[in-house]
Amino acid sequence: MSAYCKIAYLIILIMLFTGREGVAMAKTKELQLPPPKSKGAVSLEEVIAKRRSHRSFNNQELSLAQISQLLWAAQGITERKGGHSLRNAPSAGALYPMEIYALTKDGLYHYLPQSHTLEVLSEGDLRGKLSGVSLGQASVSNAPLDIVICAVYERVTSKYRERGNRYVAIEAGHIAQNIHLQAVALGLVSVPVGAFSDEEVQKALNLPADCIPLYIIPVGYRQS
Repeated sequence: MSAYCKIAYLIILIMLFTGREGVAMAKTKELQLPPPKSKGAVSLEEVIAKRRSHRSFNNQELSLAQISQLLWAAQGITERKGGHSLRNAPSAGALYPMEIYALTKDGLYHYLPQSHTLEVLSEGDLRGKLSGVSLGQASVSNAPLDIVICAVYERVTSKYRERGNRYVAIEAGHIAQNIHLQAVALGLVSVPVGAFSDEEVQKALNLPADCIPLYIIPVGYRQS
């Protein structure tokens, strides 16, 4: 085989086993979540009345079923029709610009609504690192679960232009309230966190450049 052919052969192999940025592609590990429930033990009115912000959590871990329910409340699919999937939180133009990330002691995960699965992004506890870029707030590092709501603005502003920025903020509020109320329904507590460095959170979690963090919600059992 000539030197030219050998080089061409190597290039083909590289193209087959690497992505467009030249990084070797690996099969993404996904964790299937338990099916969410559509009926709880307490009424919506009770949940609204009981919701309070709590910043102290005990050491009890959340079950996978509880995490499943919380993420479903955030962005879960509620109806599929006509090739479209509708989610728990309303979205301008059904464009769904939000991406949901979850942190536990075991790793960092990306929620995939269509399959109701968790994409495993990294293993290891990043909650302390996230707390460090959130003004050192202890609730972020101590909660068994941190949910990070992010937005890809271009999905909305490409259609609604400047007004899309407002629609994204509104949608983040819808999602956050769903999470807070679902936490109460599960016998858990939560706290809204907005004080953090957007850029540093992106770096800490290695988020895509266009994925802007808007909201952090620590969730867990109330410390008595």
